[in-house]
Amino acid sequence: MTTYAALLRGINVGGHRKVPMAELRRLIEGLGHGDVRTHLQSGNAVFSAAGRNAAEATTESLAASLGRAIEEHFGFTVPVLVRDHAYLSAVVEDCPFPAAGLEGRQLHVTYLSEPVDAARFVALDRSTFLPDEFRIGDRALYLYVPDGLGRSRLAEALGRPALWRDTVATSRNWNTVTRLVEMTRD
Repeated sequence: MTTYAALLRGINVGGHRKVPMAELRRLIEGLGHGDVRTHLQSGNAVFSAAGRNAAEATTESLAASLGRAIEEHFGFTVPVLVRDHAYLSAVVEDCPFPAAGLEGRQLHVTYLSEPVDAARFVALDRSTFLPDEFRIGDRALYLYVPDGLGRSRLAEALGRPALWRDTVATSRNWNTVTRLVEMTRD
């Protein structure tokens, strides 16, 4: 049995695209998954795939299935990424910033649907955003913002849709990143 985290992008923000967590849990259970739990109201769900579901599951197929179910049930499209415990743990282990010495609001991970290379960010003059910094990982972008996300010009620049062309990107603060590792531990 494998445990996964589903990361939903852009739900329950400003009263738009409302997805109550109790309904999301029931929806995931209805897809045949077990041990369904949610974390916060921002689109984090953990579930296990057992039996036939586990044998046929890939993170991509699980994300597609959940995305279709959400659209059918709620009537709008929600980009979904699904990641397993091994991947989530590797993201934490590979963090290029000193996470242990930082507050959760100072460090964020943007999970990506595909690998991206540094060429995508060549137009950003990183020195103009200091002390804010980012690093590219395995289908993840690490963002260090010492004064928090709300005050970060770099976060604003990285959030421009044109930068992500056809890539699903959804961000979580470090507290949520580490909590999802704990929740997906088999």
